[in-house]
Amino acid sequence: MRKNPFAQAAALLVMLTGSAVAADLPVKAEPVAPRFSWTGCYLGAHVGGGRGSKDMTDPVALVQDTLSGTPVTAGITTVTTNPTGAVIGGEIGCDYQFAGNAVIGIEGTASGTTMRGSAFVGLPAGFTGESALVQSTNDFLASVTGRVGYAFDTVLLYGRGGFAVAGDKYDVSGGDFAGSGPFHFQGADNRYGWIVGGGVDWAFTPHWSMNVEYDFYHFGNGGILMTDQFSGLTGVVNVKQTVQVIKVGFNFHINGSGW
Repeated sequence: MRKNPFAQAAALLVMLTGSAVAADLPVKAEPVAPRFSWTGCYLGAHVGGGRGSKDMTDPVALVQDTLSGTPVTAGITTVTTNPTGAVIGGEIGCDYQFAGNAVIGIEGTASGTTMRGSAFVGLPAGFTGESALVQSTNDFLASVTGRVGYAFDTVLLYGRGGFAVAGDKYDVSGGDFAGSGPFHFQGADNRYGWIVGGGVDWAFTPHWSMNVEYDFYHFGNGGILMTDQFSGLTGVVNVKQTVQVIKVGFNFHINGSGW
């Protein structure tokens, strides 16, 4: 059977027209995920460990001269305690990421600690073998710092530095000094200083990040008034101290930047 040439031409025209229309239709683009941004505020909690170095001058003179009522101590003695323990607390802060990868921010932290250390020191003006137990305790650490970092998408390398405060307690105690009976000198101090530190922060979801951080606190020198709980007598010792902390934190980012 002979095919109609007009029908064949019409069919070819329809095919060509359909192909042209299909070629002109817009192609639906795949959605592009937004880039993660560190801009915004956050709050969270941390846990870690700390170690301090506290140089006390002079617990020997404190006991001997105070209880004797007259200077009997020759020379100066400095006793170092190294309190260690857990650090648990929280933080709140805000960051701003520039068009590039630079990040700046501010952060406030507060931590309770169980750091405690002790050392024995002899009392040469007393009877043979008499000594004093020197103890130091850190109750809390707090800071307000600036934060500067560089972001690799969801990973932020940062450093921080600023103002710090520590709450400390000190004890110098013993069973006897030269037959005068037991003694227990106590003192407390809120010491102000500075902090520097740094770490790495990883945003593992749009709202949550985890960081590992090292901090160094320096609180300089200062006098501590010590009072004997038995006699009520008082004396002053000088304490120089530093604290180092390593901690892991989890932060909730309130704005929750997407990816």
